[in-house]
Amino acid sequence: MFLDAQFVAVMLLALLSVITTVAGVLLAAAIRDNARAIAGGSGFSAGIMILVSMLELIPAARTTAASGAVLATALFGATLLWLMNLLIPHSHVVSEHGEPDTRLVRSAYMVVVGLILHDVPEGFAMANAYVSSPTLGVLVALAIALHNLPEEFAMALPAMAIRGRPFLVRAAVLSALAEPLGALIGLVAVGMTPALNGYFMAFAAGAMLFVSFHELLPMARRYGRLEWFGIGLAASAVVHRLLGVVTAR
Repeated sequence: MFLDAQFVAVMLLALLSVITTVAGVLLAAAIRDNARAIAGGSGFSAGIMILVSMLELIPAARTTAASGAVLATALFGATLLWLMNLLIPHSHVVSEHGEPDTRLVRSAYMVVVGLILHDVPEGFAMANAYVSSPTLGVLVALAIALHNLPEEFAMALPAMAIRGRPFLVRAAVLSALAEPLGALIGLVAVGMTPALNGYFMAFAAGAMLFVSFHELLPMARRYGRLEWFGIGLAASAVVHRLLGVVTAR
């Protein structure tokens, strides 16, 4: 498996997300706490993930599994990620500023955990989408790569404020590696049980929907720039449509 064309293609697609993940985290060091950028980026990230999950992954899953089973699997994916959020402490946005103390340093490391929790399911989704259809896989990979740039920027801000640029670079690398890890897990899973690929896509869709509604939507409300959040949502719809045209789906 590790030398075949499918594996190489999936890993190359995962590399796109590695690049945009690192770029998004480093962007936090350049732009810093810009409320409009965070709200707009959160809207775009949430919108593109919701559209990919609802209009691409779930319909593709329904071609090989019953609608009720797909819905249940997506719900399971969302529930599992919710439980992981509860069991593995992490943080994305903190309001404290100033000199770091032990509690804030711990918060910075929890930010990294949160980034990894988000990136693994995305890599998983992309890999299983590619196995289902290379065209679908390319569309999902491009959408996730674009989604990562504003999402990682917004979620990395606390680590930047607390620990500074050197820590941020290490956080970017760790988070970026989670994407190909998720893709590798997806390839291994579908390689062991090819008949379950539709369920794997539904599971990944549920996990990504959870991230969108639980993390990204509330983020815009916290920053009080709902008009920019709406602009981000509208931009995500346009980009999703363009991706569909580019990939000829």
